[in-house]
Amino acid sequence: MAVAYFLDSNVLLYAYSKAPRDAAKARVAREWLAREDWGVSVQVLQEFYANVLRSPHDLSHEDAAAMIDEIADSRPVSAVDLPLLRQALQVKARYGISYWDAAVIAAARRLGAGLLVSEDLSHGQDYGGVRVLNPFVA
Repeated sequence: MAVAYFLDSNVLLYAYSKAPRDAAKARVAREWLAREDWGVSVQVLQEFYANVLRSPHDLSHEDAAAMIDEIADSRPVSAVDLPLLRQALQVKARYGISYWDAAVIAAARRLGAGLLVSEDLSHGQDYGGVRVLNPFVA
């Protein structure tokens, strides 16, 4: 199933942040999660899980696992497999970015998302048909 947007783990994390300094970003992130036109990858869910257990989120394993189940049951999720790894390596080599960012871009491309919603890459940058949209830029 093709999606319009691919959400990076930072958007998921802000949506569940209780830190006062993240209040504005949390509101924006929750608006993105309320939409129905986005997907993620297994990698994004892994990054979300690994980080949401720590401060300032401090969620329990059970709560984090339930959130992952809710996302996975309601949104397209790209697997991380050998073809995705190979595509990510090509993206990394072409654009000189980290492997992990390249894997997110490759997964977005796999889901047909033209926009990657993330604060981790340059806003407006196009990576071979996947453009970065930083939702927290005014």
